[in-house]
Amino acid sequence: MSEGSPSRLPTEARQAEIVAAALHLASETSPPLITTAEIAAVVGVSQGAVFKHFSSKDAIWVAVMSWVRAQLLAALEAAAGGAGRPLAALEAVFRAHLRFVVTYPGVPRVIFHELQNPQDTAVKREVRALLQAYRRLLLQLLDDAAQRGDLAADVDHDAAATLFVGTVQGLVMQSMTAGRPTSVKLRADQVYAIFLRGIRQA
Repeated sequence: MSEGSPSRLPTEARQAEIVAAALHLASETSPPLITTAEIAAVVGVSQGAVFKHFSSKDAIWVAVMSWVRAQLLAALEAAAGGAGRPLAALEAVFRAHLRFVVTYPGVPRVIFHELQNPQDTAVKREVRALLQAYRRLLLQLLDDAAQRGDLAADVDHDAAATLFVGTVQGLVMQSMTAGRPTSVKLRADQVYAIFLRGIRQA
């Protein structure tokens, strides 16, 4: 190896670098416009080296979404598990999701792009698996809150879970429109308070 050439990393470590690079680029560029040459430049390897670890650009995005699914769900579950009462856990999940988006602003770009894709791609299946697992977590927390008598009796749990996810997505989309990912937190308190008033037992 010549002096100054990139060090050789184990395959998993290099794949993790490539995933991180793609996600970083997605924070500023629409995912379909990102090239493997750009990803390689961020990692500091040749374009050919990227294809030693991934068979195609699509395979990179599948790995990106697989990473996002694992990391986001772990963050949400950890937040819920450390919060105590179900309604407190629900708020902790809300805030953990916003923190994740601020830390990784490329994530919503990848997800929103795939949700608009009419094809049933492998990346979209990862997105779907993430949303399904997220929904199961929310429904469990809502069920637990209802059992404690913390929810209004007429609250539809499916609708409440849909509204929760839509509330997060709305805040994220507004922050993306403004071009300031950190602005997602500006209205978080007020928006969550409105959601909570809609589901909580008076």
